[in-house]
Amino acid sequence: MLTSRFAPSPTGRLHRGHAFSALTAWRAAREAGGRFLLRIEDIDPTRCRPEFEAAILEDLAWLGLDWDGPVRRQSEHLTEYAAVIEALDGRGMLYRCFRTRKDILDGIGDAPHGPVEAARPGPHAPEEAARPGPHPAEEEGALLAEGRPFAWRLSLDRAREALGDRWEALAFVEEGRGLITARPETAGDVVLARKDAGTAYHVAVTHDDALQGVSHVIRGEDLFEATHVQVLIQALMGWPTPVYRHHRLLVGDDGRRYAKRDRSVTLEQLRAGGLTPEQLRAELGF
Repeated sequence: MLTSRFAPSPTGRLHRGHAFSALTAWRAAREAGGRFLLRIEDIDPTRCRPEFEAAILEDLAWLGLDWDGPVRRQSEHLTEYAAVIEALDGRGMLYRCFRTRKDILDGIGDAPHGPVEAARPGPHAPEEAARPGPHPAEEEGALLAEGRPFAWRLSLDRAREALGDRWEALAFVEEGRGLITARPETAGDVVLARKDAGTAYHVAVTHDDALQGVSHVIRGEDLFEATHVQVLIQALMGWPTPVYRHHRLLVGDDGRRYAKRDRSVTLEQLRAGGLTPEQLRAELGF
């Protein structure tokens, strides 16, 4: 059975781009006679707010969307994600990194530039595009004794060693493009957790997709590169890899994609201005 999901973060009000993504995933499920799930990805306590979650539910109801089963809130399942981190660490897949973002970028600038080492993160690329590697044991011990904050990074070297021949077979199906070879090395040793902030997006999303039986991940093309990392985590954890569809991003009159940070016109504002859900759905091609 096709199972899709819409998984917004409650960090602001929804806009046209969110409506397009939610409708795309909802229609795929309903036309296939499958399930459509709603997940609230609220693992960032500094940016996520209950009032924005309430607004998401209000906006989706106004759009005429329904979903199957209860809403899953990631903040209620942090111990599950911590267990994934513990499992990966127990297998030697992770290492503590005490370096700041500036330290990482400075290190990239000083390194002999290969195709991965020279890559600085772009606007939609994973933040951790470098491979800083573990600290020497003596240095790590001293930093721990000082109580310095650190991040848990996934070691690509150890992951490759653990997967053996399966590393070269890492791949995912992208609707409309067929089988795509996964290249997690382009993202570097990504952060999977922080000492003071719990789990990272890659862990929570792959865990929940597997747990909830999501067969088709339908989301914006800005997350296409993240798929390469997530396929690797799925392989390491023995989780299935869904079929992916990364749809186009909507842009405004200025040619820029809709984004919360740019204070794009929200569904609340459109509704207050007299737009009906039928008009918006028609405008978006639904």
